[in-house]
Amino acid sequence: MIPLKDDTPRFTTPFVTYFLLALNIGVFFFELALDDDGRTAFFYQFGVVPSHVTGALGAGGLGAGFFPLFTSMFLHAGWLHLIANMWVLWIFGDNIEDYFGHFRFLLFYLGTGIAAGLVHTIFNLGSTVPSVGASGAIAGVMGAYFLLYPNARVLTLVPFFVVFFTWLPAWLVLGYWFVVQFLSGTAGVISTAARTGGGVAFWAHVGGFAAGALLVKLFPARRPRLRYGR
Repeated sequence: MIPLKDDTPRFTTPFVTYFLLALNIGVFFFELALDDDGRTAFFYQFGVVPSHVTGALGAGGLGAGFFPLFTSMFLHAGWLHLIANMWVLWIFGDNIEDYFGHFRFLLFYLGTGIAAGLVHTIFNLGSTVPSVGASGAIAGVMGAYFLLYPNARVLTLVPFFVVFFTWLPAWLVLGYWFVVQFLSGTAGVISTAARTGGGVAFWAHVGGFAAGALLVKLFPARRPRLRYGR
């Protein structure tokens, strides 16, 4: 199922969401300017390489171990990776920013992205493959939306024998996505081949979603404002 848009209104301009979209796109165009070797080195330097993270933390290099958990959420491996992530952020990010307020939303976004990187590292301790992408942080946005607006309607493209469009409740669209990520991550743990290779960082998605659902309970909502009209 591919979400296309939601029907939850927002009451403020999502400046931080716009900034995150622009930053991710800008970094991606920088990546495109690199040659293949330079891009690979860039990913190894600023992506989450679990063995590098655990090695740095084990040696007491907290800063060196922490830094890729932050920078990796602004890197993307290709056009499809970037577009898919930015599309979901565009759909759901404005409402979560509206709920938290700009600064707290930024903290929330970065916190869920770091949590996603940590969960990915825990489930792939010996991996030397860099993990990049905003999907962990965006999964956090989805987890928050799942709790805050479960009955919101999401226009969804559903490929089921034939492709059709339908409005579905957010809890179904996002809950289905989370279950798929969890089952895929579990299958990867069972499969030794999946643990040692690259591919989709399913546990980062699971960790980000869970962190978002948890932090939405811990972070206070923005102070209510008077809203004129309907």
